[in-house]
Amino acid sequence: MPAQQSRPLPGGGSVRPITRWGDPVMHRELADVTTFDDDLLVLVRDMVATMHAANGVGLAANQVGVDLKVFVFDCPDADEVHITGVVCNPVLTLPTGKERELDEADEGCLSLPGAFTACSRPDSSVVRGFDEKGEPVEFVGTGLLARCLQHETDHLFGTVFGDRLPERSRKRLYKQHKELAHQFPDDWPVSPMVPDSE
Repeated sequence: MPAQQSRPLPGGGSVRPITRWGDPVMHRELADVTTFDDDLLVLVRDMVATMHAANGVGLAANQVGVDLKVFVFDCPDADEVHITGVVCNPVLTLPTGKERELDEADEGCLSLPGAFTACSRPDSSVVRGFDEKGEPVEFVGTGLLARCLQHETDHLFGTVFGDRLPERSRKRLYKQHKELAHQFPDDWPVSPMVPDSE
């Protein structure tokens, strides 16, 4: 099944500080989106601005401290085609049986900035949900996009990718972050950059 073409990301948002691992909102299942209104649109605009300012490929609502099941992404797939979109209340489907192949690659998180380590995930994924207007969406992920869709959906259910690592790898990840933490102040990212996509 071919990946759906990109859905436009709303622009004009403001950059918010990124919430770190350890904050309670990062480690619990979030609330379903039930109202698709102007408040949700403001949140999504701000998430897009924050993701771009931090040079990320995806961002979940709890990463800006909000308890709602919504994420945004701007990520290349296996063919290096950038796919963009907004997903509320995602349902993730992963391959099983003979279709399931694992890809081990470095993974990082804007909520633990500066740290990366290898993490195995299925090399394809499908996510279904709704956009910021309440319209149904479906994205098929390959390559980095497959990993991104899994990573962001995990966030909305209270899982950080460190939870998927063996203890030794997790300790190395935290050590790496601690060594680089001075480069990422509490109000990071502070860039005033606002994406021009509308």
